[in-house]
Amino acid sequence: MRLSLCEKPPQGRDIAKVLGATRRGEGCLIGSDATVTWCIGNLLEAAPPEAYGEQYKNWSLDQLPIIPKQWKVEIKPKTNAQFKVIKRLLSEASSVVIATDREGEMIARELLELCHYRGPLQRLWLSALNEASIRKALAVLKSGEETFPLYHAALARNRADWLIGMNLSRLFTPLGRRAGYDGVLSVGRVQTPTLRLVVDRDRAIASFVPVPYWDVEVNLSSMGQRFIASWLPPSSGRDEAGRCLQQTLARQALQAITGGKIATVLSLQTEHCREAPPLPFDLSTLQEVCSRKLGFGVQEVLNIAQALYETHKATTYPRSDCRFLPENMFDEVPAVLKALLTTDPALQSAFGRLDRSLRSRAWNDAKVTAHHGIIPTTEPANLARMSEPERQVYELIRSHYLAQFLPHHEFDRTQVELECGGQRLTAVGKQILVHGWKGLLDDDGTKDDEPSQQSQVLPAVQQGTQCTVSDVELKDRRTTAPKPLTEGELIKTMKNVAKLVSDPRLKQKLRDTTGIGTEATRASIIKALIDRGYLLKNKRALKASAAAHTLIESVPAAVADPGMTAIWEQALDEIEAGRLTLEAFVAKQASWIAQLIEHCGTLSLAAPVVAGQRCPVYNNTMLQRTGKSGLFWSCSRYPACKGTLPLKKETHRQ
Repeated sequence: MRLSLCEKPPQGRDIAKVLGATRRGEGCLIGSDATVTWCIGNLLEAAPPEAYGEQYKNWSLDQLPIIPKQWKVEIKPKTNAQFKVIKRLLSEASSVVIATDREGEMIARELLELCHYRGPLQRLWLSALNEASIRKALAVLKSGEETFPLYHAALARNRADWLIGMNLSRLFTPLGRRAGYDGVLSVGRVQTPTLRLVVDRDRAIASFVPVPYWDVEVNLSSMGQRFIASWLPPSSGRDEAGRCLQQTLARQALQAITGGKIATVLSLQTEHCREAPPLPFDLSTLQEVCSRKLGFGVQEVLNIAQALYETHKATTYPRSDCRFLPENMFDEVPAVLKALLTTDPALQSAFGRLDRSLRSRAWNDAKVTAHHGIIPTTEPANLARMSEPERQVYELIRSHYLAQFLPHHEFDRTQVELECGGQRLTAVGKQILVHGWKGLLDDDGTKDDEPSQQSQVLPAVQQGTQCTVSDVELKDRRTTAPKPLTEGELIKTMKNVAKLVSDPRLKQKLRDTTGIGTEATRASIIKALIDRGYLLKNKRALKASAAAHTLIESVPAAVADPGMTAIWEQALDEIEAGRLTLEAFVAKQASWIAQLIEHCGTLSLAAPVVAGQRCPVYNNTMLQRTGKSGLFWSCSRYPACKGTLPLKKETHRQ
């Protein structure tokens, strides 16, 4: 009997249907020569520290570091019955097919190891759960050896997370209790650098000091057509961003331009631009666009994408880190388009504009990773069965696929320099030549970055053309503080964290490994930070709590540094490539943890927030700190915020 081991029951039922395994058994589906079973997610979990000794039941600094010699897993009590089913089936199986998702490689392999299965092993690699995709994947099963390195890489990640999470949480929680904190101060390999991203943004907002500057906006006309130009301050009177910081200088320009009345074109330059259609989505981009455009949380988007994949069979595997498609999938274009039109006949008019022979940059074997971009499947879906949020996300995925068969968006961008009253002016115009894919996609993360003034259509001017000044306005402006991160923006920052790292080697590595966390884990990391009270959510905006600020101030810089993630990810890549062993990696992690604990065991954390006291500058919570002159209360964002209060004897802790 060949046993297929799936991750979840719905996936198991889809595969069993194709295999003809339709007879129900206990925790499985049975066919004439094939049986399908499932793990109900994950039946096993890493054993907690107390499983390695009674002494670890109490959190004590004296027991650290905790470094298991033989790693243990435990069967989850709620799924013990299904584990027994799988164990029995494995003992009867003549061969096994791992049919989990990519992230389920460790789930399946740990079960095989725990149940001592040593028979033939193959791997089913699925990109979608519709019948055609399953049949196609069953025809080209991979060998078990081919994906074994994925197991060791996942196991290494899991054990590194355990070592850091268990040891450092048990280190900083007692230190926090000494300072008056009652709760757990949770530290994580990816969680803590992610938290630092929000803390850093909060600090930037708190320390921001607005700077006034002045613009001069000039309304011009030529040949009966109006357009807007902006005053260009002299180099000696502007900052690096080109802003005029001297009101007197701007007023003088206003008077000179008003008196000049005529602006003469000195030069103009036209650039022809072509914008390719946006690529199909990976998960992070889908989450970022849905957060901004639809207001969805990142976990909500993941759940919806998973439902479109598993329940509706409408889209391909959602936890992908890739936006490209295999070149041989271009042969499936007619089937996909037929399925889309069958699903939604209202697309008929839009289909008339498609060029089905157009092969966009999306089809590129060299850039496809373990999974390809998220696209519609080759089978029709039932829109009536989708919830409104599911339909909205589905339509975004669909539109990004259809955009691959539309022309580039083409336009001419013209920049004109003028002179009026001895002052330089500049105007920018945009003349759209071919709408192309932008006729389908309006604002799905592809919005023009240029201000509306720079998207105006300019009259047909040339060097020497004289334009009439109809109005001149002096505008008082102020620089604005950075905005709080939303969940979608945090996902985007996690993925593109290389921009925040200064070390060139680490910067490149972060770019190669797509930043902090994985497509499969980023949403759960953010959710965990919210659930633990480290991140506070106000509508769409995220803000770090006082405890989060204190934790980031207290942990060693390396623990919260995104660059450290690059080092770990590089090592995990080496394991996946077979150039580094699991044992060597874990040994290095254990040594690093031991050094951290030795260094940090004598640290003192800041005291908790003071009840009833708020920062006099930004109204944040106040923390007790020790300065040169003794104890004082300071803003939770100190030293970015300098708000302080003297320590009063009657003030008490909370």
